Amino acid sequence: MEMLHHLIVIAVAVGATWLCTPLVRLMGNRWGIVAHPGGRHVHKGSVPRIGGLAMFVGFAAAVSVRAIGELVYDWPPALTVPDQRLWGILAGITAMFLVGLVDDVIDMRPGQKLTGQIIAAGIIVYSGAGIDFVGNPFGGGLILLGVLSVPVTLFWIVGFANVINLIDGLDGLAAGVTAIAAASLLLLAQQSNQPLAAVLAAALFGACLGFLRFNFHPASIFMGDSGALFLGFMLAVISLLGVMKSVAAITLVVPLLIIGVPMFDTLSAIVRRRRHGRPIQEADKGHIHHRLLGRGFNQRQTVLIIYAWSIALAVGGYTVRWTPPWLRIVTFIVLGVLSAFMAYWLGLFEAAHQDGDE
Repeated sequence: MEMLHHLIVIAVAVGATWLCTPLVRLMGNRWGIVAHPGGRHVHKGSVPRIGGLAMFVGFAAAVSVRAIGELVYDWPPALTVPDQRLWGILAGITAMFLVGLVDDVIDMRPGQKLTGQIIAAGIIVYSGAGIDFVGNPFGGGLILLGVLSVPVTLFWIVGFANVINLIDGLDGLAAGVTAIAAASLLLLAQQSNQPLAAVLAAALFGACLGFLRFNFHPASIFMGDSGALFLGFMLAVISLLGVMKSVAAITLVVPLLIIGVPMFDTLSAIVRRRRHGRPIQEADKGHIHHRLLGRGFNQRQTVLIIYAWSIALAVGGYTVRWTPPWLRIVTFIVLGVLSAFMAYWLGLFEAAHQDGDE
């Protein structure tokens, strides 16, 4: 029965996002909040870039319907249980979305944007949600983080938000990868008896699906930072509330595998820029999607290849969470070989063109 409730939440998020996106697209065009072609962008013409607003509305509508279901129709409690973290979590989610929305409208300086992200993540920490311990992979038991809990949690949340932002370079890419990750986290949270994480994952999954109707190639609207930061932030929070509440040592790895492609893309970019003497924060055309386009794949083919890679890693994340140690080892080997092959084939660690390079 609970899965039926999740399906209702997903359907509401899909429907609300689907209905809201054309209106948001009109707003973006009318107010000039658009992305222009050129630089690292591969699209043609000006495209509205505040699609994150539609996803946020769809997400909020789905969460509201779930709350009504619990209060009126006796659905199992997830949002209505006495939990001091809930309002802080919702406030943090809203704050991160607003940081991205302001950046879409006025182009904040990097330092301002990072400060806003840290404040939004700090609201989550203040609410009581955080990484308090990790399982000891060597001797068993727990490693208590103590005073390190706050900086580790802040780094986790801000890092997740930005890896999704970095991969948002092709039509449908960030929304699709996030949908795959959200579906995986929904299953894991449900099986781990973490109802709040499951509800948030279901709402996020539905919002991504509804937005993909307009964002898949050829996209008529982009999510912008309001969408990308919101999606990454949500994945971080869901992982904190869901799979990482287990004492198993492997649980730290599970969310990293589930968002393995954007994480791998970010790490390879850092290594590539350091290796070739470029500043880490300097943008280039060496990301996974740029490399696939350079191999002759079109936008749709490139996105579908990354979807397939993401699904493989998400399945791997699910597998290592619930399987015996020997199968975990096999899974890590298979995924490691796959990722190493992709890195070699695409030349992810080789020098790439910078913005403005010919």
